[in-house]
Amino acid sequence: MTATMSLTARALLLDMDGTLVESDASVERAWRRWAGEQGLDPEHVLRDMHGRQAHATMALLLPGRPEELNRADDRRMLEWQTTDTDGVMAIPGAAALLTGLAGRPHALVTSADEHLTRARMGAAGLPLPEVRVTAERVGRSKPDPEGYLKAAAELGFAPEDCVVFEDSAVGIAAGRAAGMRVVGVGPRAAASGPTVAVPTLEQVRAEAAADGGLVLTVSH
Repeated sequence: MTATMSLTARALLLDMDGTLVESDASVERAWRRWAGEQGLDPEHVLRDMHGRQAHATMALLLPGRPEELNRADDRRMLEWQTTDTDGVMAIPGAAALLTGLAGRPHALVTSADEHLTRARMGAAGLPLPEVRVTAERVGRSKPDPEGYLKAAAELGFAPEDCVVFEDSAVGIAAGRAAGMRVVGVGPRAAASGPTVAVPTLEQVRAEAAADGGLVLTVSH
């Protein structure tokens, strides 16, 4: 039986990869290429890479490796993915949700940089939110809450007034650490403790509230 939950919010903060955009194939091609260069088992690498900036994942996979090498490889991987949009498409329901948010407070909070963000959102045919907190705008990767707190501050709202949309364990942890409620999207999300989880964004409807905020109706 389908249950329905209502959440009120002043602003929505949305992850990109896995939440708005299906990009797993492109991401995995880049990580397999990098794993081959490092002599690592690609399957082991792919288990650990979702949600974080690449340099943070590299630090976990290769303890003691100089940070400058990880940062340089991160930049290379972002370039690879920016030119590889084969298979990139919108998550079901993403276009309708973003269209409904036009003119209402929302932001994109992603571990991709600005160039990759534009490439992926464009390939998926999705409108680009005006407020974007991309990789180059934060000092700490998810699961640190910095990106979500920065987005809330830019929109002018307290953390408790925001709802995050995320697909990965580290992203959900970042939203929760920011003191925000989290809608988990997709197969990876439900096991990571979101406020509520949905298979796709087709199960989410956002409507204007009488006080100027938003009412989210989530079927789960």
